[in-house]
Amino acid sequence: MRFRNPTRVAALLTTGMLVTIACALGAQQFRGEATTNEGRTASIVADMVSRNHISHAAIDDEISKRLLDRYIDSLDPQKLYFMKDDIVAMKTKETELDDAIKGGDVEFAFAAFKQYRRRMDQRMATIGKIIDLEHDFSIDEEMLVDADDRGWATSEAEMNERWRKRVKYELLSMKLDDKELSEARTRLHKRYETLQKLMKQTEDMEILEIYLSSLTHTLDPHSSYMSPDTLDDFRIQMELKLEGIGASLRSEDGYTIVADIVEGGAADADGRLKVDDKIIAVDSKATGQFEDIIEVKLKHVVRKIRGNKGTKVRLQVRTETGETKVYELTRQEIKLAESEVKGEIINAGTRIDGQRGRIGVINIPSFYRDFRAAQLGLDFKSTRKDVIKVLKQFEAAGGVDAVIVDLRFNGGGALSEAIEVSGLFINEGPVVQVQEQDGSVTRHTDDDPEIQCREPLIVLTNRLSASASEIFAGAIKDYNRGIVVGDTTTHGKGTVQNVMNVTRGMGGIFRSRSYGALKLTINQFYRVNGDSTQNRGVTSDIVLPSFLEHRDIGESTLDNALAFSQIEPAAHRNSSGYLDPQMLSTVKQRSAGRIASNKEFQVLTKNITKYKERKNRKTVSLNEGVMKKELEEAKAEAEEAKKELEEQVGSSKDDEIFGKNYYNDEVLAITLDYLNLWKQQRTVAR
Repeated sequence: MRFRNPTRVAALLTTGMLVTIACALGAQQFRGEATTNEGRTASIVADMVSRNHISHAAIDDEISKRLLDRYIDSLDPQKLYFMKDDIVAMKTKETELDDAIKGGDVEFAFAAFKQYRRRMDQRMATIGKIIDLEHDFSIDEEMLVDADDRGWATSEAEMNERWRKRVKYELLSMKLDDKELSEARTRLHKRYETLQKLMKQTEDMEILEIYLSSLTHTLDPHSSYMSPDTLDDFRIQMELKLEGIGASLRSEDGYTIVADIVEGGAADADGRLKVDDKIIAVDSKATGQFEDIIEVKLKHVVRKIRGNKGTKVRLQVRTETGETKVYELTRQEIKLAESEVKGEIINAGTRIDGQRGRIGVINIPSFYRDFRAAQLGLDFKSTRKDVIKVLKQFEAAGGVDAVIVDLRFNGGGALSEAIEVSGLFINEGPVVQVQEQDGSVTRHTDDDPEIQCREPLIVLTNRLSASASEIFAGAIKDYNRGIVVGDTTTHGKGTVQNVMNVTRGMGGIFRSRSYGALKLTINQFYRVNGDSTQNRGVTSDIVLPSFLEHRDIGESTLDNALAFSQIEPAAHRNSSGYLDPQMLSTVKQRSAGRIASNKEFQVLTKNITKYKERKNRKTVSLNEGVMKKELEEAKAEAEEAKKELEEQVGSSKDDEIFGKNYYNDEVLAITLDYLNLWKQQRTVAR
């Protein structure tokens, strides 16, 4: 396949949902004042934003005001630490931050964070006393849920009352979870003490990252500044590999706990480290010098454990039985196989009574590409290559009658991969249109007339299918190549981000890490039919009931999201003989009939109705009897929602890619209906 404008195709499409886990760089504790290095970074970023963002917005007084509001909200979103006087004082700077940041002055960011820490230290002394109060759980009172519905506290008494209700809610929640009040108090003391200690471990670069990302977020929700640590994590996500021991970690009450063991990693091969083990000390160079990591920020712990392949690390571990053991592991390169394309053939006759057919399921968790290896001319990991591999596996196993491409929870990835994967299913022609910053439109095409898959196609999406996923789903829909099934619409992210090294502009994003990188929205993409996916997403041809439909997710719920727009359609030739309006109408009618009579879908629909009612409430009760009833109802709804999500995601503990459940079985039934109608149409055509 050949593509026009390859530099632009290398741009990145993501939802912005990056996990920030720091890497092996030297830590710098928060000093409370900016250095020349941070000021220079800010100045370069401000200039790059003005020159390269799709809006070409000037960093002016209006941006300055929005930056102030975003930064304050990033630090104290629940309005539990800053007082009204703090906000009034900071507002005096609201039209000065633009000039300061352009001049390399970020002292405000550090001063505001310093005040935030002071307020937290003051608050902690009061919180401890509130935890130990004798709370009356029998009286009728309520706590406001949404911080947007309340102002900043104007007095200590008002702030103390705010915290009294919060602490009472947390204690009552634990009490209703069958914990003794004495135990609940102990745990709550520990929780806030740990929070305070972790806050003191904040590094200067973290503050700068929050501040500069607050600046970019005033323009759109997907532009952000990435510190050197975050940039390294971004690289790991795109390349699907890292170097370390192969264990996912989580933090709880000051402890670092093993959340999962990565298959094929060092910990998996060694066999001693188990899920739920607590890592209490780390000897990062295996020299015998252990560092205590209890109440150390998780990102700092990861930094100590992660390292170059072939090097050793020693862990001091407290097992579930209470024993303390020492494990020495050799770090190695770990392939993140759970995030790569997978395929499975389902003999539908064993799943859907009375209907037969071999259905190939291709799960694409993200559109990944190893840019570094590709730039060096090496063999590189890519989504397109892995999809072709799965299609060849289907062929080697005797072929399939229809294919389901599962894009649920696929948040995006590389634009080039979305284009190339689309080209595997359609004849040559435009796949996506990208509007450049000067208003011109570049059409990225699949110039290869050959297709790798000719079977009827179902594209499965949900509200978390975003960006590159929407390019693929939109192309399949515009070419009339198959049926899109899932939530009413996808996420609605129709913008293109490019990652630019702060020191080198547009090139070498993984080479120099001195100032980090800027992930900036530079273009907007459009479907072949001329519609942007921005805000509106790609609508499903057949909608299945889902909790995700009713959650506050999707581009339209984000602050400063760009608006939907349209351009001229791109001339293209539909994939002939795959789908017509009558065929789609019949498949849709049959699905609606099955859903209406399916007991599990009926239960789901009722729970969705209850969830929508609860979601609109502004307060929660602090009366034990009322709260118990509400929690029981909410727990039942949460379990149903969790069950639905697990069924869509699938279980990582077995080999099933497309697990057996009522939701997936309905997707199979839709696929078989479509397959049979398609076969009938071909017979008539002959």
